[in-house]
Amino acid sequence: MGGTMDGTKQRRRGNTRQRIQDVALELFAEQGYEKTSLREIAERLDVTKAALYYHFKTKEEIIVSLFEDLTKPIEELIEWGRQQPHTLATKQEIVRRYGQALQDAAPLFRFMQENQATVRELSIGEMFKSRMLGMRDIVIDPDAALVDQVRCVSALFTLHAGMFVLRDLEGDPEDKQEAVLEVAIDLITQAHQGAHKTR
Repeated sequence: MGGTMDGTKQRRRGNTRQRIQDVALELFAEQGYEKTSLREIAERLDVTKAALYYHFKTKEEIIVSLFEDLTKPIEELIEWGRQQPHTLATKQEIVRRYGQALQDAAPLFRFMQENQATVRELSIGEMFKSRMLGMRDIVIDPDAALVDQVRCVSALFTLHAGMFVLRDLEGDPEDKQEAVLEVAIDLITQAHQGAHKTR
């Protein structure tokens, strides 16, 4: 019987951890990462500092754990993409899934944008760069013309722009998201057709 108990406890513990992450991000967004203390995070959560400490010893640990949790889908996507044939359908699926993963991690990316110095110090920047390179490798045909390689990379950046730059454009968020996805898929499709014209 022990097995099921442990499962529930694991899950419950996971939720506390998630709540800490969410509240920490809220506070960081409100008053800045530097100005936020672990004590304030504990207060807003209404838990003791010791309870918070059980999960995270430092603010850095909170951010790094958030980064790892929220970019895990991207890592899994890269793994999946590496095993797929370089077909157009695969690439379109990659773009769709990447767009979704970015949406889910949007609060974290906002944090990264607003706290670039911290991000550099915490080596999150490096981790993020390696994820980006992994994404690039699964959407680009290695022997594609440079212009088609640029199109592929631009498709990824279009999805990033969708998160930040386009937030200020008029329009329904869902419509914007669809428009962004459409442009990204156009770019990938064009690149793919360019790369496969000669064969």
